[in-house]
Amino acid sequence: MDLTQELKKRIKGEVLDDEKTLTKYSTDASLFRIKPRVVVFPVDVDDIKAIVKFVAENKSEDPSLSLTVRSGGTDMSGGTLTESIVIDVNRHLNQIKEVGDTYAVVEPGMYYRDFEKETLRKNLIMPSYPASREICTVGGMVANNAGGEKTLTYGKTEDYVDQVKMVLCDGNEYLFKPLDKEGLSQKMKLGTVEGKVYRKLFELVDKNYEAIKSAKPNISKNSAGYFLWNVWDKDNQLFDIPKVIVGSQGTFGVITEITFKLIHPKKHSTLLVIFLKDLKNLGRVVEKVLKHNPESFESYDDHTLKIALRYLPDMIKLLGAKSLVSLGIQFLPEFWMAVTGGVPKLFLEAEFTGDTEEEIYRKAYAAQKDLQEFGLKTRVTKGETQMEADKEEKKYWTVRRESFNLLRHHAHGRRTAPFIDDIVVRPEKLPEFLPKLDDVMDDYDLIYTIAGHVGNGNFHIIPLMKLNDPKTGKIISELSYKVYDLVIEFGGSITGEHNDGLIRSPFLKQMYGDKIYGFFEETKRIFDPDNIFNPGKKVNSDFSYALAHLAIES
Repeated sequence: MDLTQELKKRIKGEVLDDEKTLTKYSTDASLFRIKPRVVVFPVDVDDIKAIVKFVAENKSEDPSLSLTVRSGGTDMSGGTLTESIVIDVNRHLNQIKEVGDTYAVVEPGMYYRDFEKETLRKNLIMPSYPASREICTVGGMVANNAGGEKTLTYGKTEDYVDQVKMVLCDGNEYLFKPLDKEGLSQKMKLGTVEGKVYRKLFELVDKNYEAIKSAKPNISKNSAGYFLWNVWDKDNQLFDIPKVIVGSQGTFGVITEITFKLIHPKKHSTLLVIFLKDLKNLGRVVEKVLKHNPESFESYDDHTLKIALRYLPDMIKLLGAKSLVSLGIQFLPEFWMAVTGGVPKLFLEAEFTGDTEEEIYRKAYAAQKDLQEFGLKTRVTKGETQMEADKEEKKYWTVRRESFNLLRHHAHGRRTAPFIDDIVVRPEKLPEFLPKLDDVMDDYDLIYTIAGHVGNGNFHIIPLMKLNDPKTGKIISELSYKVYDLVIEFGGSITGEHNDGLIRSPFLKQMYGDKIYGFFEETKRIFDPDNIFNPGKKVNSDFSYALAHLAIES
């Protein structure tokens, strides 16, 4: 069968299999390379329906056929890679349909940056945006259950998805939204694929209610597995399928439309920046700052700052500085600190927001005063004008947000290798956890940065590695097992926001145990009995397959 020609007969959008296109879609922001057979660009929902029906009809004849949805290509877990058909929704399905007083309706391929421009016209935002906010799309945010700097206060994407339209395995589009018991009862009576999904999923979560509820990780951020514990609220008799679609990484169907709940952002903000020479007081520092309710509480390590300073020309562009001199002036406090006391081990930045300047500075200075007992160097960003204050804040935010991209662009023979890049433990456990993590990392001669959301206990560890080094696969395997063993020992999660994909799906059974993992497998079968959608992610994954597809340069 000529797959490209068969697909061209069925859809209005482009169908490409040229070498340049296939090479582009062989990689994302992960450390893998997997070449698809063909890439399709549907122009509307009817195109998506036709593609799904084609695969469903031909799956028995060609079991290798499957569909993997892609949008911004920023996934760090390999979740958008496949040897079969890629559906790119970014090219055409990228429009916002409506912005109401508290919500917005949007297609999955729209960039978050463009989405926010539209919602801000009504002074609204969707606050779960990740650090990749300038290059990610809203569909990817839903697929991965994205979180970011404001998650500390506002929660993750799962808290903002109200309704989802999705094409299921029969090639039909269905609307999923929260239902009361009567609405659920009506859906369960349907003789369609939709009715079957409702019946079987309700049976699974209701019959195993206590076991599923107790499986929910006791942390503030999690993107590992299927979020079955969020689906059935027995106390309030509410059945909410979008809660399990979020974070499912395209393994249930093709999302075609999302309705997001939105919030009004605060008008003013300031940063309390804290410089730690060591980690011995980290837990107590975090605890004291959190009492003052920062909207976000971020961190990055000394390696991250050194990378930022090493690549000053890039920082000049990112910060809008006019010259190396003007950039140097912005970083004078940090240079002076390095001269007088050495570069701190960890930089913490707590953002305080409010509707008035008096409110934000009152909270920031109160938190700063509470830290005096530790003898730390701290500073509250402030300027004679709001523009000066914003400029000071931007410096710290840019170092935090752009460190990964700086690493990617300046690897020089090495490349960023995100594989232990999203671990989470409760913040109060960090003083005990981080030294043990350092011990594990010290066994390997790696250059890496640590940044993340310290208020949530969520850290991103990004090593630089030579993927064509024969020892690399062994190191990735050993470190993954060691780090995840440690995270699980501390009751944490192997991924707080980047999701499972190729790199972490093999560890879900280790994190949740055989019983809950079995429920994940059953959930996949309920939505996708013929394994059409993004196979090998979440369940039925293979770590050896992942390691065999490292993006080794020839």
